[in-house]
Amino acid sequence: MTEIREFRIAVPQTDLDDLADRLARARWVEPLPGEGWRRGVPVDYLRELAGYWRAGFDWRAHEARLNAFPQFVTEVDGLDVHFLHVRSADPDAVPLLLVHGWPNTFIEFVDALEHLRDFHVVVPSIPGFGFSGKPTGPFDVARAGRVFAGLMARLGYGRYGVQGGDLGAYIAPEVAKAAPEHVIGVFVNGGLGFPTEADLPVLTEQEREFYRQMQGWAGSGVDHHAVLRAAPQTFALGWHDSPVALLAWLMQKFQEFTITVDTPEQAIDRDLLLVNATLYWVTGTSGSSSWFMYDTERFAWPEGQKRVPTGVYSGPPGIRRLAERHNDIVHWPGAKPGGHFVALEVPEVFAGELRAFFGKVR
Repeated sequence: MTEIREFRIAVPQTDLDDLADRLARARWVEPLPGEGWRRGVPVDYLRELAGYWRAGFDWRAHEARLNAFPQFVTEVDGLDVHFLHVRSADPDAVPLLLVHGWPNTFIEFVDALEHLRDFHVVVPSIPGFGFSGKPTGPFDVARAGRVFAGLMARLGYGRYGVQGGDLGAYIAPEVAKAAPEHVIGVFVNGGLGFPTEADLPVLTEQEREFYRQMQGWAGSGVDHHAVLRAAPQTFALGWHDSPVALLAWLMQKFQEFTITVDTPEQAIDRDLLLVNATLYWVTGTSGSSSWFMYDTERFAWPEGQKRVPTGVYSGPPGIRRLAERHNDIVHWPGAKPGGHFVALEVPEVFAGELRAFFGKVR
């Protein structure tokens, strides 16, 4: 199957009406003792956000915005892959594959696209997310990398760059491993060079402090890897049936990931957070999007690859010399603004770093 089909988002009104009805009939739990986010998502906070999702948020306006981007679906390795394909006016522009994270969708890059007009940009939905097909058997980051390498070949791109953050930081290097003769470089948002307990003997005291801070951050939230490794179907049953449960889970994770602010919408546009939640709801992908955590034995930071040059958008606790054990680092600017999802938080800065890195390797 090599056909590339045009695609437009058209959520049935009955689905939107059902969403609004479920939000209106939500059963709200009484707040538990504890201030702020100490016990999880504050009830009053989520109730107000859910009320806006039901009565103030305009999905159709956002649907029209998304449909202004050229969208397509094609089958690769037995799976439908949905993707945006935004070509530059410059025919000689570098093709660029952007790989989103979890619990994100392709929405992660919609604000950055206006700053990336000097690239031919391809933004796929990872299988199991959004409008891409849902894996029905074993599926790992290596296979995802092969799928995306196949997608770029299908589009006729012989040389291209790849970017990824969060889950994308695991998949982007796999694209380079699958097609090193075609990938000119891999740009990763954080994750590379993060120290582990085994690295403690070679760390400086300042680096050990970064490690301690990282451990404190990791231990203060919900270990989604452990949750989804143990019982993904159990939790997906609730997220698939209740939009309030889904919204609570997503906001819990975004609050943990937006580490520079108190609430997610202080870093990420509130409507984009709800576009993301709506996509999970209308596509029924709260469970299928967690495939990469199902069969893992333990959490591990991404290592990267040495087949092609690597650029990193990073600051502490990332340590360049640790990242260089597994990567040919040619771009490491140090601390930069933004948190975990930099394309959502600081899209113009994110685009500028992509431009700087791929200017070195094109």
